[in-house]
Amino acid sequence: MAEQHSGQANKRSSNINIGIIVFAIIFIQILVSVVSYFNTKHIIPYEVKKGSLSSNNIYQGIALRDETICTGTDSGYVNYYVREGTHVAVGDLVYTVDEMKNAASDAPAQTDSQLSEEDLAKMRGIMSNFSSQFDEAHYKDTYSLKSNIQSKVVELANYEMLANANRLESTNSHLVHYNYAGSSGVVVYHTDGFENLRFEALTNEMFDTENYTEVAIKNSDLIDSGEAVYKICTNEDWSIAIPVEKAMADLLVEKEYVEVKFLKNQYKSWASVSSFTNANDETFVKLSFTNSMITFSTERFINIELLLENESGLKIPNTSIAEKEFFMVPKEYITKGGKQGKEGVLKEVINDEGNVTSQFVQTSIYSETDTEYYLDDMALRIGDRLIMPDSTESFIINERDTGSLIGVYNINKGYAEFREINILYQNDDYAIVKPNTTYGLSVYDYIILDAESVSDNEMLYGN
Repeated sequence: MAEQHSGQANKRSSNINIGIIVFAIIFIQILVSVVSYFNTKHIIPYEVKKGSLSSNNIYQGIALRDETICTGTDSGYVNYYVREGTHVAVGDLVYTVDEMKNAASDAPAQTDSQLSEEDLAKMRGIMSNFSSQFDEAHYKDTYSLKSNIQSKVVELANYEMLANANRLESTNSHLVHYNYAGSSGVVVYHTDGFENLRFEALTNEMFDTENYTEVAIKNSDLIDSGEAVYKICTNEDWSIAIPVEKAMADLLVEKEYVEVKFLKNQYKSWASVSSFTNANDETFVKLSFTNSMITFSTERFINIELLLENESGLKIPNTSIAEKEFFMVPKEYITKGGKQGKEGVLKEVINDEGNVTSQFVQTSIYSETDTEYYLDDMALRIGDRLIMPDSTESFIINERDTGSLIGVYNINKGYAEFREINILYQNDDYAIVKPNTTYGLSVYDYIILDAESVSDNEMLYGN
């Protein structure tokens, strides 16, 4: 009986020991896998494919024109006889200054006057433009609309008063002063301090409409001698400046000309392109026109859309993009050598006997200019003296002989190989790069998704 109990106990003990051992083995395997996972570098590849980026190409720009502010020579009540935004010739009557406001009282009755279809269209344009840009957060702008409409009504009424100008001139010559255009151009009845603004003086702050102030001069306003009465835009050539990212500026400048749609009236026009980056690293593009100035002469901020075709090419994520430094060596120093006839350079070395000789060093080419190649720094160092083939001339690599390239890490060969890219367009997440360049990418290439996760020429996996 005792032996039977002893046998059962031994069997139970054996079962327990085997279970513990199996569990321990499984636990150790899991632990090793977890440790191995966290100690292993995880490289995520990305397959390069064709694609395009659609973007919002709507901008609010600042109009730059040749504008001259004209000041009054007399004090009194101003009355305008030219519609704002219309063209005047030299010698045309623009406004009168009435010292005692007699012109208004002597003007013929306007009770039977009616606005023409052209006048009504102008009024509707003012209200339509206001409605399309209205923001409840800036309700005070409604008062500016009211003021502009009142000024237009009085201005239109003054046209009939102009028919009576000869009588006023003969009977009130000492009270009414007539002022004529000294140059031809488009008349505008407000100032804003941007009249002499140059493209090269732009800052991003200027595009904030919260900081913008417009001073309107209205009919029947009392003015002093020397005050601004109107301004005149003297040149049909004008431009619109917009703030953009550097990549967009480069894209537009490369195109040279771009089609622009004005959102106010859906009018389209072609503009020549130039760009400027200020000391604060803020980039602007100037769109220059040779027509339509009169249409937008009364507006400083103009909403436009750039009619660009969606840029297509190779679509890659921005996280794949890296920047790398290279040596820049004159092309005359590149030769072919070694058993496989690869490209490289002849580097000056001292052999075991202490004699100066040259040694072929294979090096990859990553890009080129008209006169130089971009070479990697894996086999070359600053201070190396290179020998020109079939010549006694030499070239010493120094810190000035470097340049950077934008690119990605290609992993087709099992290691991280830098490839230059030419970015056509870029948004917050992706870039479109030019396909099939000499030192670049092709469709279906594999690149590293996160460029910061690898180092140059790092071996990732076997072929």
